[in-house]
Amino acid sequence: MNSINPLLREVDERTLYLMGLGDWQAFHAANMKVESVFEAAARWSTALQGVDRPWLVWNAHDDWCLVQQRLVEAAGWTPVVGFDPRVGAPPVTAKAIPVNFNETLRLPFMAPHFVLEFLFLFADRLAFWHSDLLIPIAKMRELAARFDALKPGEVMATSLFRPLRFWRKPRRYWELVGCSTREASRDQFERGAGWWSYIHAHVNCRASAERERREKKVYWDHGAGIKYWHDEYGGKVIGIPVDSVDRGHFSPVTYPNLYKRLPEGNRNRNLRSQLDATVGVVAACDKMGISYADLMRD
Repeated sequence: MNSINPLLREVDERTLYLMGLGDWQAFHAANMKVESVFEAAARWSTALQGVDRPWLVWNAHDDWCLVQQRLVEAAGWTPVVGFDPRVGAPPVTAKAIPVNFNETLRLPFMAPHFVLEFLFLFADRLAFWHSDLLIPIAKMRELAARFDALKPGEVMATSLFRPLRFWRKPRRYWELVGCSTREASRDQFERGAGWWSYIHAHVNCRASAERERREKKVYWDHGAGIKYWHDEYGGKVIGIPVDSVDRGHFSPVTYPNLYKRLPEGNRNRNLRSQLDATVGVVAACDKMGISYADLMRD
């Protein structure tokens, strides 16, 4: 594994974690340059040449990652496997495309949000989901067909508008599972309203009045920019109802009795430790009606 980028050695751990998560405020605090990401994305593009239906699978735990790769293949798409640098590259199936998205940037942490912001630089379309999400094969195939039917400029994303967690007006689309197109991603980036958090600090949000408006109006979290793009700029977002997929999200949000949240003082989340601490992937598959044995059979 590469050592940390020497340009970032003086940046505090918390800022580096947030930047790797996809946080525009942290990006500026670390004095990171967007040109560095563009240069890195040129390699991502080369790795994905000729892949028609790429689906991003992000390794936070080797066992879960292999299951997700098999599910993506069962849906007729190609797993594109990135990874949390703290965990490392996982075993991959024969059909999967491993990509070290962090090869040149050399961040101590990188989440899939980081990559999603720059989709327009490396793929015509890209499906994505959380590392701790399992979806039965029939539902995977249904989603894959909808992703395949997306027109240039369209996005599908999970609609996280439940009163349980959010009140008043809906505040964001969620990257739990979805798919985006190159044209939509480019327009989002140019308008400064994409997947990263704190879009008032986006490199393409330059007008002071607009920055102030966003800071007051827009929810801070990932995906709030996608909703803003939809609401303010007429971007086409097709919602996936959260209730149709969240039963397979093995996290404290969906299964508070299975998982304990990290103490508030420790916000550098380690998903591998969380998954190891509770239900294993075989039991999770069983809970979702997925035959682990059949799925993993060559």
